[in-house]
Amino acid sequence: QVQLVESGGGLVQAGGSLRLSCAASGRTFSSYAAGWFRQAPGKDREFVAATDWSGTLTYYADSVKGRFTVSRDSAKNTVYLQMNSLKPEDTAVYYCAAGPRIITRRTIEVSYWGQGTQVTVSS
Repeated sequence: QVQLVESGGGLVQAGGSLRLSCAASGRTFSSYAAGWFRQAPGKDREFVAATDWSGTLTYYADSVKGRFTVSRDSAKNTVYLQMNSLKPEDTAVYYCAAGPRIITRRTIEVSYWGQGTQVTVSS
């Protein structure tokens, strides 16, 4: 029903910026919450950011508040993650996700995952 494809990852120096994009297919996506998770080497996958179906409400992990911004463009069926002031500890594979609900303002009830895009931050 919904397919998600991430892009925009790469190698950046600490303090730099990257913008990730998640292009979605399927009209159901416009009614879904969407956002981002990440998984560092040897670590569990963790919640990063989410936005509701309208893009009005946003939620962030404490580790990225003030540095990352999640947004969406309904006309393009695309979700973005603007990452500023990047730190080496932000290095991870970043996954786009979508689902019907945001749960307790800390995660997404995920129905669909993207394939992931690598972000590497050098010191």
